[in-house]
Amino acid sequence: MKASDKIDQLIAGISDWRGKTLGLLRKAILEADREIIEEWKWMGSPVWSRDGIIAVGNAHKDKVKLTFEHGARLPDPEKLFNAGLEGNQRRAIDLFEGDKINAPALKNLIRAAVEYNRDRAAKKAANRATPKAPAAKAAKAKKR
Repeated sequence: MKASDKIDQLIAGISDWRGKTLGLLRKAILEADREIIEEWKWMGSPVWSRDGIIAVGNAHKDKVKLTFEHGARLPDPEKLFNAGLEGNQRRAIDLFEGDKINAPALKNLIRAAVEYNRDRAAKKAANRATPKAPAAKAAKAKKR
């Protein structure tokens, strides 16, 4: 079964506000960038990726959590992040019953995450393309 089908089933299986909220988050994520890929990881978590993980969504007992893999490195002018603020990598958006989703701001945050991942992937590719001098040659050159 495809990841998108599993995510469909997950959302349909949550009959309260959390299922609707997760569905709205998913819709905004996929609208933000048409090349985002849906994945199913960690035994039941929807994951959205493009050149690396963008975000992971989960429905908990009292909230829906959208965790951004590199959220600490993303601009958040609308202050959507409200959880995981003390960490140096991830940031999350916790939504509780009755909370409204600021879809335009969320889409901008998703686009920033895509751009961050693309820049990161390009830097890794450039580093791999740069030939490295063997350690012995480098040590010998340093002695001169």
